[in-house]
Amino acid sequence: MMDPVAPQRNLATEVVRRITDEIQKGRLKPGERLPTEFELMEAMGVSRTVVREAISALKADGLVTTRQGAGAFVASDESRVPFRLELSGAITLDTILEVMELRQSVEIEAAALAAERATQKQHLQIRKAVEDMEAAIQRGEPAILEDFQFHQAIASATNNPRFEQFLGFLGRQLIPRQSIRAEVFSGEDAETYLKRILMEHTRIAEAIIEGDSGEARRSMRVHLTKAIQRYRGYAVGRTQ
Repeated sequence: MMDPVAPQRNLATEVVRRITDEIQKGRLKPGERLPTEFELMEAMGVSRTVVREAISALKADGLVTTRQGAGAFVASDESRVPFRLELSGAITLDTILEVMELRQSVEIEAAALAAERATQKQHLQIRKAVEDMEAAIQRGEPAILEDFQFHQAIASATNNPRFEQFLGFLGRQLIPRQSIRAEVFSGEDAETYLKRILMEHTRIAEAIIEGDSGEARRSMRVHLTKAIQRYRGYAVGRTQ
């Protein structure tokens, strides 16, 4: 687990894979504290952002819990193997399109339900997710974790735990640009691309906060449909 991570794989995905393997093989036991952020950074040769993204994903999968000021710990049910759509390694655009269509069938309605049911606190969480994404983009980061947290916040705001569990099952692979960044940014710079996505997220958030379920549904449909169109365009470009 503690060897440096090879650069050819997505770094956070590889950190998640290694820690998950340690847990499932019993080398990290229930309740045991994980190495500190600094220890993981030093041992694997990755950044603090990568470590935090990995811990967030493990937490979403139910394999790890965090305690403020104490660190991350293996969850009590370490035998749990979450359903995941593995997009690392031999990733294909066809697989990404399949996941995007699956998301479309769930998240459009989730946005509408969030508009109808979200509490003031959940409004603040959705708004904060948008602000965090904007801040990450301004720092020159790809905002993958912040993007994931935005969609998680909407799922939570449905107040139907099954939506949040579903997105948790998909994990960070919900945001496919982390796996094919070179394709995503082909023909346009990363900042322009990310700002366009940020605008789409902002429209969704505003509709939910305003309680407009019809507009929330429409905005989420536009967002995901545009994403599908982008990836289909990349697929066509690769075959020409």
